[in-house]
Amino acid sequence: MARNLPISRTRNIGIMAHIDAGKTTLTERILYYTGKTHKLGEVHEGTAEMDWMVQEKERGITITAAATTCSWKNCNINIIDTPGHVDFTMEVERSLRVLDSAIAVFDGVAGVEPQSETVWRQADKYHVPRICFVNKMDRIGADYYRCIDMIREKLNADPLPMHMPIGIESDFSGVVDLVEMKSLIWDDPTGKNIEVRDIDSSLLEKASKMHEELVEKVSEFDDELMHKFIEGEEYSVEELKSAIRNATVKSNLFPVFCGTALKNKGVQTVLDAVVDYLASPKDIPAVEGHDINDETVMVKREADDKEPFCGLIFKIMTDSHVGKLCFMRVYSGMMKSGEQVLNVSLGKKERINRFLRMHANHREDVTDIYTGDIIALVGLKNVRTGDTITSLDSPLLLERMDFPEPVISIAIELKSKADQDKLNNALQRLEEEDPTFKKEVNPDTGQLIISGMGELHLDIIVDRLLREFNIPANIGKPQVTYKETVTATAQAEHLYDKPIAGKESFGHVKIAVFPGVSGSGLVVENEIKTFLPEQILKEIIAGLNDSMQGGVIAGYKMDDIKVAVLGADYDETKSVDTAYRIASNHALKEAARIASPTLMEPVMKLEVVLPDEYTGDIINDLNSRRGKIENIDIRNELKVIDALIPLSETFGYATSVRSMSQGRASHTLIFSHYEQVPETVMSRILGRFSGLI
Repeated sequence: MARNLPISRTRNIGIMAHIDAGKTTLTERILYYTGKTHKLGEVHEGTAEMDWMVQEKERGITITAAATTCSWKNCNINIIDTPGHVDFTMEVERSLRVLDSAIAVFDGVAGVEPQSETVWRQADKYHVPRICFVNKMDRIGADYYRCIDMIREKLNADPLPMHMPIGIESDFSGVVDLVEMKSLIWDDPTGKNIEVRDIDSSLLEKASKMHEELVEKVSEFDDELMHKFIEGEEYSVEELKSAIRNATVKSNLFPVFCGTALKNKGVQTVLDAVVDYLASPKDIPAVEGHDINDETVMVKREADDKEPFCGLIFKIMTDSHVGKLCFMRVYSGMMKSGEQVLNVSLGKKERINRFLRMHANHREDVTDIYTGDIIALVGLKNVRTGDTITSLDSPLLLERMDFPEPVISIAIELKSKADQDKLNNALQRLEEEDPTFKKEVNPDTGQLIISGMGELHLDIIVDRLLREFNIPANIGKPQVTYKETVTATAQAEHLYDKPIAGKESFGHVKIAVFPGVSGSGLVVENEIKTFLPEQILKEIIAGLNDSMQGGVIAGYKMDDIKVAVLGADYDETKSVDTAYRIASNHALKEAARIASPTLMEPVMKLEVVLPDEYTGDIINDLNSRRGKIENIDIRNELKVIDALIPLSETFGYATSVRSMSQGRASHTLIFSHYEQVPETVMSRILGRFSGLI
């Protein structure tokens, strides 16, 4: 079957925002207006199409990124609705990795919230062009212009107001389109009928001023428009739109629209903006990958059906009807179902049985796929998130995705040993679906420990084990995942001179360790002046990495350590690669023991929004939890407290903050960084947690 529309008429977009800004509601409206659904789904009623998991319906939040496809004005739009909760931020990360553009949704009252900043930085990381939608304009306290200022100040972005709201709060009825210079009024409750009017005389002066500012800003990125603007010459709407599109695709400007998705106002203008201003696969730079024979050589693949096939697996999920589903972004080429492909990351050939176009958890079979498609594959057995899939004769390796280490753990214990195999299979499936979920058996206690990105993350995992996989188990209390580091400089050496598999083996390594920069991980510098084979040096570094997996205080992973390799004796007759790996492993352990080792704990960025009368109680409570107040601001007559607080002190915080404020305060927690634990706290931590993780 031939491609139904050219690549330039494809849009791959994500919808991203802070929790409860209205992402899923916006997606539901998009599906309704594009004819994909015939009934408006509501998040608060548990009827949203995109929130299909039981846990999502019960909690009214998005947990897993859901994909769907729709059409608008002769354009295919692939949409991924991403979670807003910080515990599931990697769902956003891996979605943005394969998307060409995004819609950033902001709460018209709250503006830029903590998770808004996180997802914006993630989009910056992958150079994803964005448009902005200021939602909930009908709510008390909504302020479109303040949201624009916050985008500029908090996100260091250059917003381009495309709308001027007509009416505020409950009187919000429509917008002035600042490009077309027309009023758009939604007086139909379903939002399907838009009345286009001339701009009311009372709004004309302000609208004309905003239009002039818009043209002036856009002309900074378009020489032809700049010339016409300065000379006072006429320019067409099409010329202005083309200039806005070019500036948006290059992420020079971020067009801002407004509306209220729940009240069905402003959604069609966002859809028009997706078509008019966001990037197609043709507009983004060609994807680059490593030559499999020489990783220093980069190979490009243009977004073209005639190029060799290349795709990236960005998500794996288990479907009760078809088994393992692998979501893939096609970067180049085309393919028919039943063909063989190469998993370049694993070096294995596999056959794809079926292609499925997904609509949340509903499926539609397709026989062939093309450049720009986001599709689900059935039939791949050996595959992981981040694997590159190519045609057999033209392999290249795309850059893999990095996933953060879990920060919180709990112990899980089966009520019956008969369920052990069932549990192992369930945990394996969950690990395949979610790279931020880890499991391990504690060698000291024999306990099974599962780890994740936060309390809610683990709560969802446990809920799925108990209900979806029907595994009865006892669950322990959450425990923080600490790390170890050094605070002083030390030297150590280790000689390994023992037989390995009956053969003489020799390896000698001398190193120095130093405290590293926060977030740097392991940094290795080679200061060996004498000859040493490259393979031996690789084994020394591998041994150092092995040693970092378990520290010297309580067995937690080590981090933020700089190692200088000072020397390594080499004996042509006895030196063995493995011996150097063992020697460097022991040398780092020995050096760490005498370099004043200490624990590091995860620290969270906390925002509390509350009425002024509860400020004192909240601050006193934060101080008692080792919190550090960074800023206190005012937002719509509410106080906003920004603070840093150790993760270990946040357990039960939701209940506590509700109690102190009589349910009137809200808070957000986002992982910030790891920080050294105070000496007074470390002994308590070691006495309580040692041996559990």
